[in-house]
Amino acid sequence: MLRMPAVAGRFYPSDPADLASLVQSFLPTAPPVPKRGARACLVPHAGYIYSGAVAGAVYAAMDLPSRAVILGVRHFPRGHPMAILSTGSWHTPLGNVAVDADLAGRIRARCSLLREDEEAHRAEHSLEVQLPFLQVLAPGFTFVPIALGTLRFEDLVKVGEAVAEVLAEEKSAALVITSSDMNHYEDDDTTRRKDHRAIEQLLALDARGLYDTCRREDISMCGLGPAVAMLSALRGLGGRQAELVRYATSADVSGDRETVVGYAGMVFS
Repeated sequence: MLRMPAVAGRFYPSDPADLASLVQSFLPTAPPVPKRGARACLVPHAGYIYSGAVAGAVYAAMDLPSRAVILGVRHFPRGHPMAILSTGSWHTPLGNVAVDADLAGRIRARCSLLREDEEAHRAEHSLEVQLPFLQVLAPGFTFVPIALGTLRFEDLVKVGEAVAEVLAEEKSAALVITSSDMNHYEDDDTTRRKDHRAIEQLLALDARGLYDTCRREDISMCGLGPAVAMLSALRGLGGRQAELVRYATSADVSGDRETVVGYAGMVFS
């Protein structure tokens, strides 16, 4: 299967040269600092004009391996709520990216909740918008696409545990990429306050704390499910540190402070 782009020309440019140039423009221009090894990261998935600088800061901060597991959201009620693809390639204006069939197959075998499902991925943007950054910064990488449309805590933990079990067997490093925006469509002050409550739990590597905080305080973090799975994987992989690399809201670009979306970029090691 060749999965064609769903949001090229809307969330990011459809022209290859324009896209590569835009990705480069989001990478920090300050003197380079040593890149850090990382087990996981949290990156946003809005249109590049709003969240590209946050994503770029995260990707530029890491020593990127050649394999990734991308945990994305299933925004639309299409297909299975816990969907993986273990064969084929995804196309972007920068070319094709191969699914890591070996890694995906072993993760699917460890977690019976995951279902092979093209429909859940067909129109979903949360994974797609990560690929051009990786194509520019880690040419030739392969990845495992997982779209999570459930908020059942126990099921999300099982996905994370399966990812951890498989990655722990790997001799070469693989990065767990969690795709999520933060609070949605409240005023800027409220969004920043809510987001930093969620970020506190992410910094503490506390999956249950993040889940309970977002549900109790009505923090509309769309990638809560993928983040819970990622934190559960980190526990199995011995993750010990988390860092907030950059935070922003859409108001930083649009100037509209009444209805905003928050974006957090984090690295976990």
